[in-house]
Formats: sequence, structure tokens, C-alpha cells
Amino acid sequence: MSRLDLLRRRSLRYVVLNVMGFVAICMILAVPFFFMSSKTLGDDPSAVSNANAVSKAIVVASVEEDNISWLDEHFSDWNINRFIVNNASAELTVPKNKGREAMVYLTYVINTYDNLPDVMVFIHSSRYQWHNDDPLYGNHHCSTSQHWIADMSSDGIPMLKNLQLPYIISQGYANLRCVWTLGWLSKLKLNEESNSDPEEVKSKPTQNAYPQAFQELFPGEPVPPAVGVACCAQFAVTREKIRERSLGEYQRYRGWLLDTPLEDNVSGRVLEYAWHIIFGKPHVHCSNAKDCYCNTFGLCNLECEGEERCGERWPYPPSSTLPQGWPTVGWDMESRDQDVLENLRNAAIASAQGAMKV
Repeated sequence: MSRLDLLRRRSLRYVVLNVMGFVAICMILAVPFFFMSSKTLGDDPSAVSNANAVSKAIVVASVEEDNISWLDEHFSDWNINRFIVNNASAELTVPKNKGREAMVYLTYVINTYDNLPDVMVFIHSSRYQWHNDDPLYGNHHCSTSQHWIADMSSDGIPMLKNLQLPYIISQGYANLRCVWTLGWLSKLKLNEESNSDPEEVKSKPTQNAYPQAFQELFPGEPVPPAVGVACCAQFAVTREKIRERSLGEYQRYRGWLLDTPLEDNVSGRVLEYAWHIIFGKPHVHCSNAKDCYCNTFGLCNLECEGEERCGERWPYPPSSTLPQGWPTVGWDMESRDQDVLENLRNAAIASAQGAMKV
């Protein structure tokens, strides 16, 4: 073998060894990035930009006669968990029909604590509810605003369709109601003077019961002077936010609900005024309405006067119970055909556009 051939072979061997070494180093350096990319949304929320990659569930508090087909039809990409509180044989039910939606919410968290999805929405079963924070009519898509809209029907579809998952993920918890009317403006005043007034005690049973309930729910924490949050116990929360508290704490909350002698509506209302505290918010927690509509629902540039509401975005309803047959039956029991509803929809769109800065 000539000296030239020997040099050539040595050079080739040197190149091959260097290439193999480079490849090995790259593989070693890539391992951490592989595991980082394999994390779930909950491990690194900022790493996930595509909402379709998020595992998400809707937890529904219902009774057997409720119709939740609207959820199955419009939210097929969500895992629907319907709890039927008045049927002990239902696939998803509660240990006792008590505390209204609170028993459902707590039972879901307890049962799935080790297998929670990335994001959960906890809601009531009816599509149309007086407290849903969306006053426009219809389940049509408005191409001008690029948002679902609905009118005084307080339609749950646009409320959930507009929900901004990246914001929910960044915050961990968000109430599904932005307007302060009810809940915050009528916040619970827990000082001794308020709870020693016989008229206050009689007219405000939740306020009267709350101090003792707070001590039992949050042992060791001082009772705050006031508690306030936008009504009405519908919210979105992430797995990580739920797991900031132990499974045992949620079991204690449900145990309190099962054992308390408080009437059903009062015990449920106590938890309504406690969810935001459970999920780490201040005792009195109401976001600026303008910011809330923009961040939570993507409805930005609304003209708002003050912090608590944006015009007639949520008009105070004549009753907390919608007429049977709503929305084709109006508040005065008048029949409203599709032409009437379309006119209402068009008027609502015009009003909404007028309430937004151009």
C-alpha cells in the first residue's frame, strides 16, 4: 500500500469519526427538547398555541328532564360530562342531591382528580339562562364582528363559542360572567354589625351563614370583612389551578356540603361565593367589565361607562325565569316567528356594532 493510499484512508477515518461524534452530540443535546415537546399543556401552557391540542371538558349540572342536546350538537370537540342529580342510577350522578350545582362540581373534581383534562368549564344545563352574559339573539355567526352573538335570550352557545382558551390557560380560572350586577354589587358583608341586625339576618340568609361556613371550609383562615364575585357559579378552570389544592380539600368541601344543616339554596350559594377563593382569587374579585369581555370572550373595544358594565350588554331581565318556549315566546308571552327573531337579531347586531369603537 502506497504512502498516499494510507494517508487517504486515515483522512477518511478521521472524517467519519468526526461526523459520528457530531451526530452523537446532537442526539444528546436533543433529548431535553424531546421531553419538553412531549409535555402536556398543563406542564407548559406557553408551549401550546393551538387550542385544538387542548384536552377540554364541560361539566354539566342537570336534572333528568333537562335537554342538553345543544351541547352535543355545538360542542362535539369537548368531552361532555352530564351529571343527573335526581337519578341515582345515572352514569354520572352525585352522592346526594344537595347544594345545587356545587355537589356536581365537587363530585367531578373528586372523581377525576388524577385524570383531569387541561381545561374545564362548569355550567348549568339550560342553553338559555337569564344570567348568561350575552344579550343578543340567535345562534348565527356575525361576519362583521367574527363572534357568535345571541340577544336577550342569554344564549349559552355564543358564550361558550367565544371563550378564549389561551386566556383561561394563562389565568387558571375565569368567571363566565363579566357584568357586576348581582354577586359583586350585592357582595356579602361579613362584619358583626351586619350579621347582628335582625332584618339583615332574615333577608340575607347566605350572608348570615357565611362566616361559620367559611371557617369550616377554610379552617385556620380569618373570616374576611366581605366576599364578592360576579354571579352565578359558572366558570372555566385549568387542571393546574384545581390541583393547587389537594384532593383532601375538595373532599372536605363536599363533606361540608353533605353534612351542613343549611337549606339547599343557602349551602349552594355559599359555594357560589367560594369558588373564586378556592381557585386563588381575592375574597372580593370582579374584573373590570371591559377587560373581562375582551380577555374572556374576545369582545374587545366595547364602549363601557365605569368598571361594572358595558352599556346594555347584559340588560337586567324582567324575571329570573325565562318564559316557557323561549325564545320563540317572549317576555309578554307573545309569539315570535322566525321573521320577528331575525328582526331582533338584526337590531341586536346594529346595537352591538354601535356600542363598539370603529
